[in-house]
Amino acid sequence: MHGPVNPAEERSFAAMSERRLVFMMAALMSLQALGIDAMLPALGMIGDDLGAAGNQRQYVVGAYLLGSGLGALAPGVLADRFGRRPVLLGSILIYAVLSIACAFVTRFDLLIAVRMIQAFLTAGLSVLPAAIIRDRVGGDRMARMMSTIMMVFMVVPVLAPFLGQTVLLFAGWRWIFVMMAGLAAAIGLWTWRGLPESLHAEDRQRIALVPVFRNMREAFARRDVIGYVVGSSLVFGALFGFLNSAQQLVTDTFGMGPYFPFIFGGAAAGMAVSNFFNSRIVERFGARRVSHTALLAFIAVSVLQVLAASSGDEKLWQFLPLMATNMALLGFVGANFGSISMQPFQHIAGSASSAQSFLRMVTSAVLGAIIGQAFDGTARPLAWALLIAGVVSLVLVLYSENGKLFRRLHPRGSAT
Repeated sequence: MHGPVNPAEERSFAAMSERRLVFMMAALMSLQALGIDAMLPALGMIGDDLGAAGNQRQYVVGAYLLGSGLGALAPGVLADRFGRRPVLLGSILIYAVLSIACAFVTRFDLLIAVRMIQAFLTAGLSVLPAAIIRDRVGGDRMARMMSTIMMVFMVVPVLAPFLGQTVLLFAGWRWIFVMMAGLAAAIGLWTWRGLPESLHAEDRQRIALVPVFRNMREAFARRDVIGYVVGSSLVFGALFGFLNSAQQLVTDTFGMGPYFPFIFGGAAAGMAVSNFFNSRIVERFGARRVSHTALLAFIAVSVLQVLAASSGDEKLWQFLPLMATNMALLGFVGANFGSISMQPFQHIAGSASSAQSFLRMVTSAVLGAIIGQAFDGTARPLAWALLIAGVVSLVLVLYSENGKLFRRLHPRGSAT
Protein backbone atom coordinates (compact mmCIF):
# COMPACT_ATOMS: atom_id res chain seq x y z
CA MET A 1 0.00 0.00 0.00
CA HIS A 2 1.45 3.34 -1.03
CA GLY A 3 0.62 7.02 -0.92
CA PRO A 4 -0.98 7.37 2.53
CA VAL A 5 -3.26 10.34 3.04
CA ASN A 6 -1.46 13.34 4.42
CA PRO A 7 -2.51 13.70 8.11
CA ALA A 8 -2.81 17.44 7.55
CA GLU A 9 -5.34 16.77 4.79
CA GLU A 10 -7.34 14.52 7.09
CA ARG A 11 -7.44 17.26 9.72
CA SER A 12 -8.35 19.80 7.05
CA PHE A 13 -11.28 17.67 5.88
CA ALA A 14 -12.45 17.19 9.47
CA ALA A 15 -12.31 20.94 10.00
CA MET A 16 -14.09 21.76 6.73
CA SER A 17 -17.40 23.44 7.50
CA GLU A 18 -20.48 21.35 6.91
CA ARG A 19 -22.09 24.11 4.87
CA ARG A 20 -19.13 24.42 2.47
CA LEU A 21 -18.93 20.64 2.08
CA VAL A 22 -22.65 20.41 1.33
CA PHE A 23 -22.54 23.12 -1.32
CA MET A 24 -19.44 21.65 -2.95
CA MET A 25 -20.92 18.15 -3.15
CA ALA A 26 -24.15 19.58 -4.54
CA ALA A 27 -22.19 21.53 -7.16
CA LEU A 28 -20.34 18.40 -8.28
CA MET A 29 -23.58 16.43 -8.58
CA SER A 30 -25.23 19.35 -10.38
CA LEU A 31 -22.95 18.91 -13.37
CA GLN A 32 -24.64 15.59 -14.11
CA ALA A 33 -28.10 17.10 -13.66
CA LEU A 34 -27.12 19.99 -15.91
CA GLY A 35 -26.04 17.51 -18.58
CA ILE A 36 -29.58 16.13 -18.58
CA ASP A 37 -31.99 18.95 -17.86
CA ALA A 38 -30.35 21.79 -19.80
CA MET A 39 -30.91 19.67 -22.93
CA LEU A 40 -34.68 19.37 -22.54
CA PRO A 41 -35.76 22.65 -24.20
CA ALA A 42 -33.41 21.93 -27.13
CA LEU A 43 -34.49 18.37 -27.95
CA GLY A 44 -36.77 19.46 -30.78
CA MET A 45 -34.04 21.65 -32.33
CA ILE A 46 -31.42 18.92 -31.96
CA GLY A 47 -33.76 16.45 -33.62
CA ASP A 48 -34.54 18.80 -36.50
CA ASP A 49 -30.88 19.73 -37.00
CA LEU A 50 -29.46 16.20 -36.82
CA GLY A 51 -32.35 14.26 -38.37
CA ALA A 52 -34.01 12.60 -35.36
CA ALA A 53 -37.78 12.49 -35.04
CA GLY A 54 -40.43 11.53 -32.49
CA ASN A 55 -39.33 9.44 -29.54
CA GLN A 56 -35.80 9.20 -30.99
CA ARG A 57 -35.07 12.60 -29.48
CA GLN A 58 -35.28 11.01 -26.03
CA TYR A 59 -31.98 9.18 -26.68
CA VAL A 60 -30.12 12.44 -25.99
CA VAL A 61 -31.28 12.11 -22.38
CA GLY A 62 -31.56 8.31 -22.12
CA ALA A 63 -28.03 7.62 -23.38
CA TYR A 64 -26.59 9.97 -20.79
CA LEU A 65 -28.53 8.33 -17.96
CA LEU A 66 -27.48 4.85 -19.08
CA GLY A 67 -23.83 5.83 -19.50
CA SER A 68 -23.79 7.32 -16.02
CA GLY A 69 -25.12 4.07 -14.60
CA LEU A 70 -22.73 1.80 -16.49
CA GLY A 71 -19.78 3.95 -15.46
CA ALA A 72 -20.69 3.95 -11.78
CA LEU A 73 -18.74 0.77 -10.93
CA ALA A 74 -15.28 2.17 -11.58
CA PRO A 75 -14.94 5.50 -9.71
CA GLY A 76 -15.65 4.11 -6.24
CA VAL A 77 -13.06 1.36 -6.65
CA LEU A 78 -10.49 3.87 -7.90
CA ALA A 79 -11.37 6.33 -5.13
CA ASP A 80 -11.00 3.62 -2.46
CA ARG A 81 -7.46 3.05 -3.73
CA PHE A 82 -6.14 6.43 -4.84
CA GLY A 83 -8.36 8.84 -2.92
CA ARG A 84 -11.44 10.91 -3.68
CA ARG A 85 -9.73 14.05 -5.04
CA PRO A 86 -7.91 12.66 -8.11
CA VAL A 87 -10.96 10.74 -9.31
CA LEU A 88 -13.23 13.76 -8.90
CA LEU A 89 -10.83 16.17 -10.60
CA GLY A 90 -10.29 13.75 -13.49
CA SER A 91 -14.05 13.40 -13.93
CA ILE A 92 -14.51 17.17 -14.09
CA LEU A 93 -11.77 17.54 -16.72
CA ILE A 94 -13.29 14.82 -18.92
CA TYR A 95 -16.74 16.39 -18.50
CA ALA A 96 -15.51 19.74 -19.79
CA VAL A 97 -13.55 18.29 -22.73
CA LEU A 98 -16.38 16.05 -23.95
CA SER A 99 -18.93 18.85 -23.54
CA ILE A 100 -16.90 20.82 -26.07
CA ALA A 101 -16.77 17.72 -28.29
CA CYS A 102 -20.60 17.49 -28.22
CA ALA A 103 -20.77 21.08 -29.46
CA PHE A 104 -19.03 20.09 -32.70
CA VAL A 105 -20.80 16.84 -33.67
CA THR A 106 -22.67 16.78 -36.98
CA ARG A 107 -24.54 13.44 -36.72
CA PHE A 108 -27.20 12.36 -34.27
CA ASP A 109 -25.69 8.91 -33.70
CA LEU A 110 -22.31 10.50 -32.96
CA LEU A 111 -23.91 12.89 -30.46
CA ILE A 112 -25.52 9.96 -28.67
CA ALA A 113 -22.20 8.08 -28.59
CA VAL A 114 -20.22 11.05 -27.21
CA ARG A 115 -22.92 11.76 -24.62
CA MET A 116 -22.87 8.16 -23.44
CA ILE A 117 -19.05 8.11 -23.22
CA GLN A 118 -19.09 11.42 -21.35
CA ALA A 119 -21.56 10.11 -18.78
CA PHE A 120 -19.66 6.82 -18.45
CA LEU A 121 -16.31 8.50 -17.75
CA THR A 122 -17.71 11.14 -15.37
CA ALA A 123 -19.92 8.91 -13.23
CA GLY A 124 -17.73 9.77 -10.24
CA LEU A 125 -19.49 13.13 -10.04
CA SER A 126 -22.66 11.39 -8.86
CA VAL A 127 -21.05 8.42 -7.08
CA LEU A 128 -18.38 9.98 -4.88
CA PRO A 129 -20.28 12.67 -2.95
CA ALA A 130 -22.07 9.96 -0.92
CA ALA A 131 -18.73 8.26 -0.19
CA ILE A 132 -17.17 11.57 0.88
CA ILE A 133 -20.06 12.29 3.23
CA ARG A 134 -19.83 8.73 4.59
CA ASP A 135 -16.12 9.35 5.26
CA ARG A 136 -17.21 12.06 7.65
CA VAL A 137 -20.55 11.04 9.26
CA GLY A 138 -23.05 8.19 9.52
CA GLY A 139 -26.54 7.42 10.78
CA ASP A 140 -29.41 9.89 10.55
CA ARG A 141 -26.89 12.74 10.46
CA MET A 142 -25.69 11.40 7.12
CA ALA A 143 -29.31 11.32 5.95
CA ARG A 144 -29.69 14.94 7.01
CA MET A 145 -26.52 16.03 5.18
CA MET A 146 -27.44 14.06 2.05
CA SER A 147 -30.90 15.59 2.14
CA THR A 148 -29.39 19.08 2.40
CA ILE A 149 -27.12 18.26 -0.54
CA MET A 150 -30.13 17.06 -2.51
CA MET A 151 -32.02 20.24 -1.59
CA VAL A 152 -29.24 22.39 -3.07
CA PHE A 153 -28.71 19.97 -5.94
CA MET A 154 -32.41 20.02 -6.86
CA VAL A 155 -32.18 23.72 -7.65
CA VAL A 156 -30.40 22.61 -10.83
CA PRO A 157 -33.32 20.73 -12.44
CA VAL A 158 -35.41 23.83 -11.72
CA LEU A 159 -32.92 26.26 -13.26
CA ALA A 160 -31.29 24.10 -15.97
CA PRO A 161 -34.18 24.30 -18.47
CA PHE A 162 -34.19 28.08 -18.01
CA LEU A 163 -30.43 28.15 -18.65
CA GLY A 164 -30.89 26.04 -21.77
CA GLN A 165 -33.80 28.18 -22.96
CA THR A 166 -31.80 31.37 -22.30
CA VAL A 167 -28.92 30.08 -24.42
CA LEU A 168 -31.37 29.28 -27.21
CA LEU A 169 -32.62 32.86 -27.19
CA PHE A 170 -29.19 34.13 -28.25
CA ALA A 171 -27.45 31.17 -29.89
CA GLY A 172 -27.93 27.62 -31.16
CA TRP A 173 -28.24 24.46 -29.10
CA ARG A 174 -24.50 23.74 -29.43
CA TRP A 175 -23.75 26.62 -27.08
CA ILE A 176 -25.54 24.76 -24.29
CA PHE A 177 -22.58 22.36 -24.28
CA VAL A 178 -20.14 25.28 -24.20
CA MET A 179 -21.99 26.59 -21.13
CA MET A 180 -21.66 23.16 -19.50
CA ALA A 181 -17.91 23.15 -20.12
CA GLY A 182 -17.53 26.62 -18.60
CA LEU A 183 -19.45 25.70 -15.45
CA ALA A 184 -17.38 22.50 -15.12
CA ALA A 185 -14.18 24.55 -15.27
CA ALA A 186 -15.39 26.87 -12.50
CA ILE A 187 -16.52 24.03 -10.22
CA GLY A 188 -13.31 22.13 -10.95
CA LEU A 189 -11.19 25.07 -9.84
CA TRP A 190 -13.22 25.40 -6.63
CA THR A 191 -12.87 21.66 -5.91
CA TRP A 192 -9.13 21.65 -6.62
CA ARG A 193 -8.55 24.55 -4.24
CA GLY A 194 -11.09 23.72 -1.53
CA LEU A 195 -11.62 19.95 -1.14
CA PRO A 196 -9.09 18.08 1.03
CA GLU A 197 -8.68 14.32 0.74
CA SER A 198 -11.22 12.48 2.92
CA LEU A 199 -10.09 8.86 2.58
CA HIS A 200 -8.28 7.65 5.69
CA ALA A 201 -5.07 5.76 5.10
CA GLU A 202 -6.32 2.65 6.90
CA ASP A 203 -9.40 2.49 4.64
CA ARG A 204 -7.47 2.28 1.37
CA GLN A 205 -8.31 -0.82 -0.66
CA ARG A 206 -6.11 -2.72 -3.10
CA ILE A 207 -7.27 -2.90 -6.74
CA ALA A 208 -7.41 -6.64 -7.21
CA LEU A 209 -10.24 -8.75 -8.55
CA VAL A 210 -10.85 -10.72 -5.35
CA PRO A 211 -11.17 -7.78 -2.91
CA VAL A 212 -13.06 -5.69 -5.50
CA PHE A 213 -15.64 -8.40 -6.12
CA ARG A 214 -15.79 -9.11 -2.39
CA ASN A 215 -16.56 -5.48 -1.65
CA MET A 216 -19.14 -5.29 -4.43
CA ARG A 217 -20.80 -8.47 -3.23
CA GLU A 218 -20.85 -7.17 0.32
CA ALA A 219 -22.65 -4.02 -0.86
CA PHE A 220 -25.55 -6.16 -2.15
CA ALA A 221 -25.51 -9.23 0.09
CA ARG A 222 -27.22 -7.70 3.11
CA ARG A 223 -30.97 -8.13 3.31
CA ASP A 224 -31.34 -4.82 5.17
CA VAL A 225 -29.73 -3.01 2.21
CA ILE A 226 -30.80 -4.60 -1.07
CA GLY A 227 -34.50 -3.71 -0.80
CA TYR A 228 -33.65 -0.04 -0.46
CA VAL A 229 -31.24 -0.05 -3.40
CA VAL A 230 -33.58 -1.83 -5.80
CA GLY A 231 -36.64 -0.05 -4.45
CA SER A 232 -35.15 3.39 -5.08
CA SER A 233 -34.05 2.17 -8.55
CA LEU A 234 -37.66 1.49 -9.47
CA VAL A 235 -39.25 4.73 -8.28
CA PHE A 236 -36.48 6.82 -9.80
CA GLY A 237 -36.77 4.78 -13.01
CA ALA A 238 -40.35 6.00 -13.21
CA LEU A 239 -39.09 9.54 -12.61
CA PHE A 240 -36.56 9.11 -15.42
CA GLY A 241 -39.50 8.09 -17.60
CA PHE A 242 -40.90 11.55 -16.93
CA LEU A 243 -37.55 13.17 -17.77
CA ASN A 244 -37.45 11.32 -21.08
CA SER A 245 -40.97 12.24 -22.12
CA ALA A 246 -41.47 15.60 -20.35
CA GLN A 247 -40.77 17.74 -23.40
CA GLN A 248 -43.23 15.74 -25.52
CA LEU A 249 -45.87 15.69 -22.78
CA VAL A 250 -45.76 19.43 -22.27
CA THR A 251 -45.40 20.34 -25.96
CA ASP A 252 -47.44 17.70 -27.80
CA THR A 253 -49.98 16.47 -25.24
CA PHE A 254 -50.79 19.67 -23.40
CA GLY A 255 -49.79 22.19 -26.10
CA MET A 256 -47.73 24.35 -23.74
CA GLY A 257 -44.29 24.12 -25.37
CA PRO A 258 -43.28 27.80 -24.91
CA TYR A 259 -43.83 27.43 -21.17
CA PHE A 260 -41.87 24.20 -20.79
CA PRO A 261 -39.09 25.61 -18.52
CA PHE A 262 -41.69 27.03 -16.14
CA ILE A 263 -43.78 23.86 -16.07
CA PHE A 264 -40.82 21.50 -15.65
CA GLY A 265 -39.17 23.81 -13.14
CA GLY A 266 -42.39 24.02 -11.13
CA ALA A 267 -42.62 20.24 -10.93
CA ALA A 268 -38.95 19.84 -10.00
CA ALA A 269 -39.13 22.58 -7.37
CA GLY A 270 -41.14 20.23 -5.17
CA MET A 271 -38.11 17.99 -4.75
CA ALA A 272 -35.98 20.88 -3.56
CA VAL A 273 -38.64 21.93 -1.04
CA SER A 274 -39.12 18.38 0.29
CA ASN A 275 -35.39 17.88 0.69
CA PHE A 276 -35.27 21.09 2.71
CA PHE A 277 -37.96 19.81 5.06
CA ASN A 278 -36.38 16.34 5.14
CA SER A 279 -33.07 17.84 6.28
CA ARG A 280 -34.94 19.47 9.16
CA ILE A 281 -36.94 16.44 10.36
CA VAL A 282 -34.92 13.33 9.54
CA GLU A 283 -32.71 13.38 12.64
CA ARG A 284 -35.77 13.80 14.82
CA PHE A 285 -37.97 11.09 13.29
CA GLY A 286 -35.39 8.85 11.57
CA ALA A 287 -34.72 8.08 7.90
CA ARG A 288 -36.90 4.96 7.93
CA ARG A 289 -40.00 6.58 9.36
CA VAL A 290 -39.82 9.55 7.03
CA SER A 291 -39.11 7.59 3.85
CA HIS A 292 -41.66 4.85 4.54
CA THR A 293 -44.38 7.44 5.07
CA ALA A 294 -43.39 9.21 1.86
CA LEU A 295 -43.42 5.96 -0.13
CA LEU A 296 -46.96 5.14 1.00
CA ALA A 297 -48.07 8.65 0.07
CA PHE A 298 -46.31 8.27 -3.31
CA ILE A 299 -48.39 5.17 -4.05
CA ALA A 300 -51.61 6.97 -3.09
CA VAL A 301 -50.85 9.94 -5.37
CA SER A 302 -49.90 7.55 -8.19
CA VAL A 303 -53.37 6.00 -7.97
CA LEU A 304 -54.81 9.49 -8.53
CA GLN A 305 -52.47 9.95 -11.50
CA VAL A 306 -53.71 6.72 -13.08
CA LEU A 307 -57.33 7.80 -12.61
CA ALA A 308 -56.68 11.24 -14.11
CA ALA A 309 -54.69 9.88 -17.06
CA SER A 310 -57.32 7.23 -17.80
CA SER A 311 -60.14 9.76 -18.00
CA GLY A 312 -59.37 10.34 -21.66
CA ASP A 313 -59.23 14.12 -21.39
CA GLU A 314 -56.56 14.95 -18.80
CA LYS A 315 -55.61 18.62 -18.63
CA LEU A 316 -52.32 20.19 -17.58
CA TRP A 317 -53.95 21.62 -14.45
CA GLN A 318 -54.73 18.03 -13.39
CA PHE A 319 -51.41 16.48 -14.40
CA LEU A 320 -48.99 19.06 -13.04
CA PRO A 321 -50.04 19.20 -9.34
CA LEU A 322 -50.06 15.40 -9.07
CA MET A 323 -46.69 15.02 -10.82
CA ALA A 324 -45.17 17.79 -8.70
CA THR A 325 -46.50 16.15 -5.52
CA ASN A 326 -44.97 12.80 -6.40
CA MET A 327 -41.66 14.43 -7.28
CA ALA A 328 -41.75 16.16 -3.90
CA LEU A 329 -42.42 12.84 -2.16
CA LEU A 330 -39.39 11.37 -3.92
CA GLY A 331 -37.37 14.05 -2.16
CA PHE A 332 -38.20 12.31 1.11
CA VAL A 333 -37.35 8.91 -0.41
CA GLY A 334 -34.09 9.40 -2.32
CA ALA A 335 -31.66 10.77 0.27
CA ASN A 336 -33.07 8.58 3.04
CA PHE A 337 -33.02 5.34 1.05
CA GLY A 338 -29.46 6.17 -0.03
CA SER A 339 -28.21 6.85 3.49
CA ILE A 340 -29.90 3.71 4.88
CA SER A 341 -28.26 1.55 2.21
CA MET A 342 -24.81 3.06 2.94
CA GLN A 343 -24.89 2.69 6.73
CA PRO A 344 -23.01 -0.63 7.03
CA PHE A 345 -20.17 0.30 4.68
CA GLN A 346 -17.89 2.94 6.16
CA HIS A 347 -14.83 0.75 5.53
CA ILE A 348 -15.65 0.39 1.81
CA ALA A 349 -17.73 3.52 1.24
CA GLY A 350 -16.38 4.16 -2.27
CA SER A 351 -16.93 0.63 -3.55
CA ALA A 352 -20.33 0.39 -1.90
CA SER A 353 -21.44 3.73 -3.37
CA SER A 354 -20.20 2.64 -6.82
CA ALA A 355 -21.92 -0.73 -6.68
CA GLN A 356 -25.19 0.70 -5.45
CA SER A 357 -25.09 3.61 -7.89
CA PHE A 358 -24.41 1.18 -10.74
CA LEU A 359 -27.48 -0.91 -9.96
CA ARG A 360 -29.62 2.12 -9.18
CA MET A 361 -28.65 4.15 -12.27
CA VAL A 362 -28.64 1.32 -14.82
CA THR A 363 -32.00 0.02 -13.62
CA SER A 364 -33.45 3.54 -13.52
CA ALA A 365 -32.06 4.45 -16.95
CA VAL A 366 -33.38 1.30 -18.62
CA LEU A 367 -36.80 1.66 -17.00
CA GLY A 368 -36.87 5.35 -17.86
CA ALA A 369 -36.07 4.60 -21.50
CA ILE A 370 -38.79 1.92 -21.69
CA ILE A 371 -41.35 4.27 -20.14
CA GLY A 372 -40.28 7.12 -22.40
CA GLN A 373 -40.50 4.99 -25.53
CA ALA A 374 -44.01 3.91 -24.45
CA PHE A 375 -45.16 7.53 -24.79
CA ASP A 376 -48.38 7.43 -26.81
CA GLY A 377 -49.46 11.04 -26.69
CA THR A 378 -50.96 10.71 -23.21
CA ALA A 379 -49.71 10.50 -19.60
CA ARG A 380 -51.12 6.98 -19.11
CA PRO A 381 -47.84 5.01 -19.53
CA LEU A 382 -46.09 7.30 -17.07
CA ALA A 383 -48.91 7.15 -14.51
CA TRP A 384 -49.06 3.35 -14.52
CA ALA A 385 -45.26 3.17 -14.29
CA LEU A 386 -45.25 5.39 -11.19
CA LEU A 387 -47.89 3.26 -9.49
CA ILE A 388 -46.29 -0.09 -10.29
CA ALA A 389 -42.82 1.15 -9.28
CA GLY A 390 -44.15 2.44 -5.96
CA VAL A 391 -45.94 -0.79 -5.07
CA VAL A 392 -42.98 -3.03 -5.95
CA SER A 393 -40.64 -0.70 -4.05
CA LEU A 394 -42.84 -1.04 -0.96
CA VAL A 395 -42.67 -4.84 -1.22
CA LEU A 396 -38.87 -4.68 -1.42
CA VAL A 397 -38.63 -2.38 1.60
CA LEU A 398 -40.84 -4.76 3.56
CA TYR A 399 -38.43 -7.55 2.61
CA SER A 400 -35.43 -5.57 3.90
CA GLU A 401 -37.29 -4.66 7.10
CA ASN A 402 -38.62 -8.17 7.78
CA GLY A 403 -42.17 -6.97 7.25
CA LYS A 404 -42.02 -4.04 9.70
CA LEU A 405 -42.17 -0.40 8.65
CA PHE A 406 -41.41 2.82 10.55
CA ARG A 407 -38.66 1.42 12.77
CA ARG A 408 -35.95 3.74 14.12
CA LEU A 409 -32.27 2.80 13.86
CA HIS A 410 -30.41 3.43 17.09
CA PRO A 411 -26.79 4.66 17.02
CA ARG A 412 -25.47 1.18 17.70
CA GLY A 413 -27.28 -0.21 14.69
CA SER A 414 -30.27 -1.98 16.19
CA ALA A 415 -33.75 -1.07 14.98
CA THR A 416 -36.99 -0.73 16.89
